[in-house]
Amino acid sequence: MSPSKNDLAVVLVSGGMDSCVTTAIASQKYSLAFLHLNYGQKTEKRELLAFSDIAKHYNVEHKLVVDARFFNEIGGSSLTDNSIPVSNADFTNLDIPTSYVPFRNANILSVAVSYAEVLGASKIFIGAVEEDSSGYPDCRLEFYNAFNKVIQIGTKPETNIQIETPLIHLKKSEIIQKGVELNAPLHLSWSCYQNNDVACGVCDSCALRLRGFEQAGVTDPIEYIVRPSY
Repeated sequence: MSPSKNDLAVVLVSGGMDSCVTTAIASQKYSLAFLHLNYGQKTEKRELLAFSDIAKHYNVEHKLVVDARFFNEIGGSSLTDNSIPVSNADFTNLDIPTSYVPFRNANILSVAVSYAEVLGASKIFIGAVEEDSSGYPDCRLEFYNAFNKVIQIGTKPETNIQIETPLIHLKKSEIIQKGVELNAPLHLSWSCYQNNDVACGVCDSCALRLRGFEQAGVTDPIEYIVRPSY
């Protein structure tokens, strides 16, 4: 049986471009519930604003914002630890970047599964990108395949929840093209890792976004301090 708008999907919405496009994709077939985590990231306030703006755009009724600032206590990432600077983009670097938050997506998905089980949702959408990401280990397809097995084992027998990763094999330029095609509100999204007012243009996330827009032949609608050509 094909899904209908009566079927509910939980969408993990960071407020970034990938989650914005993922929302546009999910909205084609499902009613939406939004989940957002405040985990002490440097751009927490700006990401929450983007989450709220995207939720308003899609008239989302079910919204959950979770305090996950224990990531601050754990540290180990330039996003959550002020003693670790956010690195400038370097596309030649093959190491996992300092912006990696240890096992973050597993924590987020665990909350999402609890939320989905209570709401009776059948899907969890996440905008993970494998091929064109920053090299995060928890953005690989095999991770989500394994987590789907964990959901089957760890929820009630009648529960049937599956994680969907519609962007997993797309490049940033293809994600942007898909967003434009679906009229995703890209102007409401926020990708910068270190600024809350005007995007820096030089962190990993800004660089991937700017390069994607450049390759897609589309002008990025948000403001940057600098707009390097990547």
